Amino acid sequence: MAERPVLITGGAGFIGSNLVDALLARGYAVRVLDNLSTGKRSNLPDDSRLELIVGDVADAACVRQALQGCRAVVHLAAVASVQASVDDPLGTHQSNLIGTLNVCEAMRAEGVRRVLFASSAAVYGNNGEGEAIDEDTPKAPLTPYAADKLASEHYLDFYRRQHGLEPVVFRFFNIFGPRQDPSSPYSGVISIFTERAQKGLPIVVFGDGEQTRDFVYVGDLVEVLVQALESPEAVEGAVNVGLSRATSLNQLLEAIGEVLGGLPAVTYQASRPGDIRHSRANNTRLLQRYRLPEPPTGMREGLARLLGL
Repeated sequence: MAERPVLITGGAGFIGSNLVDALLARGYAVRVLDNLSTGKRSNLPDDSRLELIVGDVADAACVRQALQGCRAVVHLAAVASVQASVDDPLGTHQSNLIGTLNVCEAMRAEGVRRVLFASSAAVYGNNGEGEAIDEDTPKAPLTPYAADKLASEHYLDFYRRQHGLEPVVFRFFNIFGPRQDPSSPYSGVISIFTERAQKGLPIVVFGDGEQTRDFVYVGDLVEVLVQALESPEAVEGAVNVGLSRATSLNQLLEAIGEVLGGLPAVTYQASRPGDIRHSRANNTRLLQRYRLPEPPTGMREGLARLLGL
């Protein structure tokens, strides 16, 4: 495991760096490709088995270099912001779709087969409103971000059929936990709310707060990713990563208040374009193929870890 590294694109980011820690703890060598636009060197440990290449997945030559000698790829790099894709579709397309194509082409050239891909629940749009969304729910991407994620899935399937790649596609719902940077415009709602609550700053909710999300603690996700890397087979078909639990933003704020012992002022503004009202995973396929921690990390426990309490 220490001779041929696992490449993690976006490995200096929130999810990627948590996966780096888990793989190093299991004896793997790890190579990270990250342009450090949102990832941070400080997220990565000082370990001789870890190599950082500062570069962009939109750069085909850089991706090819990063893949040389690797055993597998975890492709997390993306501009993970719906709003950024609405504001700059062409720019985000370079990372979110061209980057995936560059990974596929480099894998084909280097003879690397296994790739885990971070897709998104955004591919479903508002389909399944109020219901648990399964993987066969019709796809209805509402934004360039979602469209690029869905197109990436199709390209990965093409490379599976045409070139023998072994893609494992995960549609992440709402992942949260330590190292989610609240200062980033791409950050998740939990890290933004918790930082403002800790500092006593007013919290702004876009919409009425009754919109719901399916929140998954990053450590639980990492366990699934490691299993997918180590599985002898890459089973065809995307997999939702969620707990099949709907939590409203108002309930989230209540939980943050309970963990911190209070909340600052909360105000409500108009919903943002492209925001999805309800999102909850049917995770039957996930539970059939992988093992989640039993029980999964609860919201209050995850918040306490995020807050370092």
